[in-house]
Formats: sequence, C-alpha cells, structure tokens
Amino acid sequence: MTPLGAVFRPQLAPERLRAVCDVAEGAGLDELWLWEDCFREGGISTVAAALAWTERVRVGVGLLPVPLRNVAVAAMEAASLHRMFPGRAILAVGHGVQDWMGQVGARVESPLTLLREHLLALRSLLGGERVTVDGRYVKLDDVALDWPPTGPQSGVLAGATGPRSLRLSGEAADGTLLTAATNADGVRRARHLVEEGRAAAGRDAAGPHPLVVYLLTATGPDADARLHAELVAEGLTSVPDLGVAGDAKAVAEAVERLVEAGADSVVLQPTADEPDPEGFVRFTAEEVRPLVP
Repeated sequence: MTPLGAVFRPQLAPERLRAVCDVAEGAGLDELWLWEDCFREGGISTVAAALAWTERVRVGVGLLPVPLRNVAVAAMEAASLHRMFPGRAILAVGHGVQDWMGQVGARVESPLTLLREHLLALRSLLGGERVTVDGRYVKLDDVALDWPPTGPQSGVLAGATGPRSLRLSGEAADGTLLTAATNADGVRRARHLVEEGRAAAGRDAAGPHPLVVYLLTATGPDADARLHAELVAEGLTSVPDLGVAGDAKAVAEAVERLVEAGADSVVLQPTADEPDPEGFVRFTAEEVRPLVP
C-alpha cells in the first residue's frame, strides 16, 4: 500500500500543530509532514512535539537546511528522535534556499559539496560509526554518538530538484524528497537521475531508495481557484499537469499517476490559504486514503 501523507504548512502558527496532530492520529493518517522554512517553525522542535502528541503517525520534516546545522548536532537530534519514537521519524535534509542562507550568514560557495559531506557524515554517525573527516565544510575528529539509533529508522532523505542534486541524492542519501513542483514526468526523470547516482557510487544493489513526492492539492467549492492562484504565485503555471483540485476521486487519481511514474509515497500539500487544515488532514486520511492502493 502506498503511504499517503499531508503537510502542516509553516504559514500556520505553531500553536495550531497540536489540533492537527490530534486529527491525524484519530483519522488514521499515514504520515504528517512539517517544514522548516525560514523564518517560521523550527523543524526538530515541531517534529518532536508532533511525535509526542501522537502514538502511531509517522512524522517527517522536509527539509532541514544543512548550512544551519553542525552535522554532529544534527546526528544527535536525529538519533534522539529515532530512539524515543522508533520507526516514526522521517528526516530529510537539503542545501536550503540560498537567499535565506545568505540572510543568516550561512551561505556557502558550494552548496552541493556541503550537502554531500553532510549526508555522508550524518549517515555514518547514525549508523554507529566513529567518524573522522576533514572536508571542505564538514570536519569531525574521532566523533561517535553515545546513543545511536538501535531500532528501525527511515534513513536520511535528501531534498533535491536539479540533475546534480538528484544524482547526489542517489549517491549519498537513503531516499529522495521531491517538491510539489514535480509532475509525473518529473518523477520519472528524478528516478532515472537518482539511479544514475546510485550506480556511479556502487549503491545500485544497496536496497530500495524511496522517492517521496509532494502533491499540491486543493479541495472544496473554490478548489480550482485556489490551486490556480498558488501556481501563479509560485511561477509554476508553465508546468503541465501540476497539482490537483477536486474531490477524493480526483486526488486519488493524481496520486496514482505519481506512483505509476515512480513515487514510493505521496504527501498532499494544501495551498497556503487552505481554510481548514484539520479538515484537509481528515479528507486525506478518510476520503483519499481508501481510494489509493
């Protein structure tokens, strides 16, 4: 069965998260995804709270910008979540929006180099290894976690869009997170590029590499207008067959198109002006979920 999730968008105040978590747990939502957009909610704090407020729902953060985090601190935070909430935390990292990184003095000359070094070191630390590395950006001297994860974990996903970052994700990450600017053809291209990266790194036989895809979704009487407005605001009107507006059947069909193209799980992303976030989560879990194989 294809995992189906919903996004709690950071345009919502963080104090609204608990009510959404309550609905997600009660309605049987598979996954609840959070964002760390500058300068809104913190990703680790909100994921920890959401995990503590629920018992079954898997909670993802997509994504954590690596220029803001020392890799040892990121590993400590991730390991703590995995140990306290085994099998339920999903963490994705990326190089971040460069304008935002510049605003806080964290912009680097080579974002992809930083992301590669961070991914390799983070996965090694979470795997219980003792790590010494002297990279361009990541430097560790005989570092190991006292409390590495011991139970099931999702691995470290990388947020990726362009060809170089998608190949890098295949080379150095355990899975890939694709934005809502990705249509079915984009998923196919992403899968191909990820597999190129895995092959180049000798990881093509290392087990599955899941693709998680956001799907911009609007439902309700004004769904078409809200979807169109968001595509215009994001400059995405030229991308064909992007997003979906309509009832549960229409949304489920859009999910299936992404799955047929190579997505392993799909996360419904409401428009920024979604009037009823709790209702959107309930719609995802109770109306769309039964229609997705």
